[in-house]
Amino acid sequence: MPTLRRERGDTRSAEGGTWRALETGPVMSDAVAPAVVKEIPPKAVDLSAWYTAVCLKAELVSYSPVRGCIVLRPYGFGLWENLQKHLDASFKATGHENAYFPLFIPESLLMKEAEHVEGFSPEVAWVTRGGSEELTEPLAIRPTSEVIIGTMYAQWIESYRDLPILINQWANVVRWEKATRPFLRTMEFLWQEGHTAHASAHEAREETMQMLEVYRRFAEDVAAVPVYAGVKSESERFPGAVETFSIEALMPDGRALQSATSHDLGQNFAKAYDITFADADQRIKHVYTTSWGMSWRMLGGLIMTHGDDRGLRIPPKMAPLEVVFVPIVRSGDDRAVAVCRSAAEELTKAGMRVRVDTRDQQPGWKYSEWDLRGVPIRVDVGPRDVDAGTAVIVRRDRGKGESGQKTTVAVDVLARTIPGLLEEIQQSLYDQAKTFLESHTPRAGDRESFLAMCRDRAGMIDIAWCSRAVCEAAVKAETGATTRNLRPLATSDEATCVACGEPAKVRAYFAQSY
Repeated sequence: MPTLRRERGDTRSAEGGTWRALETGPVMSDAVAPAVVKEIPPKAVDLSAWYTAVCLKAELVSYSPVRGCIVLRPYGFGLWENLQKHLDASFKATGHENAYFPLFIPESLLMKEAEHVEGFSPEVAWVTRGGSEELTEPLAIRPTSEVIIGTMYAQWIESYRDLPILINQWANVVRWEKATRPFLRTMEFLWQEGHTAHASAHEAREETMQMLEVYRRFAEDVAAVPVYAGVKSESERFPGAVETFSIEALMPDGRALQSATSHDLGQNFAKAYDITFADADQRIKHVYTTSWGMSWRMLGGLIMTHGDDRGLRIPPKMAPLEVVFVPIVRSGDDRAVAVCRSAAEELTKAGMRVRVDTRDQQPGWKYSEWDLRGVPIRVDVGPRDVDAGTAVIVRRDRGKGESGQKTTVAVDVLARTIPGLLEEIQQSLYDQAKTFLESHTPRAGDRESFLAMCRDRAGMIDIAWCSRAVCEAAVKAETGATTRNLRPLATSDEATCVACGEPAKVRAYFAQSY
């Protein structure tokens, strides 16, 4: 086991226990964030600064006193709740059930699967003391749960009649990261992890591909983030997996974001944790397992993909609030408040997430506030609108002054008009992101242009590739880019690898990544 070391500033007390990081070299602190973000910098100039400012100013998160950890504020948690709602419905529709497993994993269990431990050991945090007593065996704080779940499956599974087991867990995990950023990479984060056990390799592969498709549909249909789905290269494969598949999104700075993964684990974990069953032929066999997961990193991808210089733009299906009403009160005339509340009640009954903003602030301040928070639709009602029986609908997906951003409609048709507009906005945000992805997926035909594109972060650079690890390592060393995922060669593709000239076996997307 690697040496444990107490680093100054790295020890965290939690319910009487002590967390210690594995020795990983210098630990980087989060950038010091101002108490109040006054302005959001232009997104195109510095995506990183824009992203951090938006996350803080829109009150999605706050930095906590614990290095590398964030507080998920109510508006940010609303995004997470909608992710959970949509994914959980998809999981249950495909026959999966939710369960919960312990946060702590005994060292002896973690060490059973050597390849898995090797892959995660630099990021594992350990509990070595409980209260005033040294533990006889250190406890790992889960970086992922194959170990503890595999141990329990070994107890639960006896016969082929017990299979398949289709379980998902909504949980937090800890990975001792050196450099962190809200949602994209934090020491503690929220995610879901599915773990299934099957009687055959064919069933396990079907499960792996089914869940990859669930993730693709969620990313594109709910988060409105277009992705490429495919198999990971051998060097990018999850430790202990036979094959890893992923969905990959492209961010505005040309970096790729791995947004979810689905792993065919074969019998590797089953053999490590002795998960066996008596088959119909009475022979004792090892099961085949899978695991698959999406974390709140997907929220970071949504923020970067859709946001603009005014702040967030949230797809309606993910928005904590779909519609906000802003009544305009002038000279003691507050009739607009009653109109807004009545209309909001009607929308709420129709199943929409709605708020009426009656705070003691100027309308212009409220407009900026809800633009920042990315609410898909704002409805303004002033005294003249009350007299006319109308309201002004403002769409967040369109820029200021853009055609169709503002529309005046009769108040009594709001409940019939807004659902269709929400669908339009959902599609509009997806279409904008899809156009960006397609326009930033260049095909490179020669080595020099390929390497230049990788260095310049030109996007998802598509090449015929040899699939050799040594080639991928050479590209990474020279440009910082790696394969994101792979797909079969088309019959018209060239026969040689663009990166090295060896025979091509697949097509690959290369990009620098988060």
